[in-house]
Amino acid sequence: MSVELKNISKQIQKNIILDNINLCMEDGKIYGIQGKNGSGKTMLMKLICGLVFPTEGEVLIDGKQLGKNEFPQDVGALIENPAFIEGYSGLENLKILASIKKKVSEEEICQWMLDFGLDPNDKKKAKKYSLGMKQKIGIISAMMERPKLLILDEPMNALDEGSVEVLKEKIEEAREGGALVLISSHDGDELEKIADELIVMKNGKVVECHESEK
Repeated sequence: MSVELKNISKQIQKNIILDNINLCMEDGKIYGIQGKNGSGKTMLMKLICGLVFPTEGEVLIDGKQLGKNEFPQDVGALIENPAFIEGYSGLENLKILASIKKKVSEEEICQWMLDFGLDPNDKKKAKKYSLGMKQKIGIISAMMERPKLLILDEPMNALDEGSVEVLKEKIEEAREGGALVLISSHDGDELEKIADELIVMKNGKVVECHESEK
């Protein structure tokens, strides 16, 4: 899968959120987006997912323009705070998501949970989950069906050290499986260890692109 952004700008009222972004990304690579809060990272990811539409420019997925109310065919995404059915457990939430495409079995879901240190048999409701537990369930929901386009916005937030290492391994597995992986962080040093290419954003603009030194 390829993603191309051509002359992308996004304006909300009088605020310019993204300013003339041009990027080309291809499958089998991990792209890191670095920038402080307000740099435009999250909006860029929402545009690629089809959650918002650009004021100007085009988002091309495999050469085809993404239209309004249209989503890439095979995408997994964690953007901002993951949302769940609060009265259900983590496993129940993941099973409901998996029931839509039927690509992943309950056994596989349970293994994903165990990998991230979660107990699939825990009956605790999602509304009582810690931030770290919610983040882990959000990551699993994005990754468990092994999408061709994987978009992770600040996925390491609230994770313990062990889970960060598991996440890195899973991201590398996705890349080796041919996925196009897009991951954002304000921590450039961390991204250098994960990404093949680094995209630096500031004030809605891409100010630098370079291969990582990992």
